[in-house]
Amino acid sequence: MTPLPRDGNSPVRIAETDVGMLNSIGLANPGIDRFLTLNLPQLEKLGVPIWVSVGGFETDDYAELCSRLDDHAAVSALELNVSCPNVEAPVESAAEIVAAARLATRKQLWAKLSPAVPDIAEVARAAQASGADGLSLVNTIRGLKLDAHTLRPVLGPGQGGLSGPALKPIALAAVATCYRATGLPIVGMGGIQSGLDALEFVAAGAKHVALGTVLFADPDAPARIRIELHAAARERGWNTYEAAYAAAHEESLSLRTT
Repeated sequence: MTPLPRDGNSPVRIAETDVGMLNSIGLANPGIDRFLTLNLPQLEKLGVPIWVSVGGFETDDYAELCSRLDDHAAVSALELNVSCPNVEAPVESAAEIVAAARLATRKQLWAKLSPAVPDIAEVARAAQASGADGLSLVNTIRGLKLDAHTLRPVLGPGQGGLSGPALKPIALAAVATCYRATGLPIVGMGGIQSGLDALEFVAAGAKHVALGTVLFADPDAPARIRIELHAAARERGWNTYEAAYAAAHEESLSLRTT
C-alpha cells in the first residue's frame, strides 16, 4: 500500500528470463483509502493472518500508513518496503523509516531489505536498533532484458527487479548474514521452488519462508512445497523442519537429531 493510488509503471511490466523473471510493476495499488474500505474487509473473511506491505517516498508516508492500519485487528504485521527497485529510493534511510513507523504502530514491523547494498548486516542492525521486529530477505535485484530482434529493453521502464532461481544464492547469503548480525526472526524469500529450497532457508536462519515467482507457473506451489519441506527434513534426520533452524551455522549444529 501507498498513501495514494498508483497506476504503476508503463507496460511491459513482466518478462521471463533464462534464470527467473523481471518485473517492473512500480507499486501499483488502490491506495490506503480504498484498501481499508474495500479490500481489507474482503481479506478479513479469509480468516487468516494478514500482512500488509507498505511503501512510500519519504518517512511520513510510512508513518501515515502504519498509523491508519494500527487499529485493524485483522492485520497481524506490517512489512516496510524500504527497498523496492522499481521506484526511486526513499529520501530518508531505512533506519529513519523504521523508527518513524515504530512510533506510529503497535503492530509487528518487518523491514524488507535489498541485497544490493555494500553491507546488508549494517542495514539490518540499523533496522533492529530502530525497532524492527523482524526482517524480510530479500527484495529483487535490478536486471535488464533486451529483445532478441530489436536489442531494445523488453520492459517498458527499461530495467526491473530480478526474481526466481537466480536470486536464491544471494538471498541465502543475506539470510545467513543477517541471522548472525541480529538474531531477529527472518522471512526468507528468493527463488524458492521446492521443499528443499525452503529447508535451506530455514537452515540459513529463516523462521519463515515466502513464495513469489514460482506461483506464476505453479499456483498450487504452497501446498506442494509444504509437503516437500517436511519430507526433506525427515530425509536429512530431523523430526521436524523447525529442528533444522540455523543448522548452517556452526553453533547450531547440535540442534540436529538422529
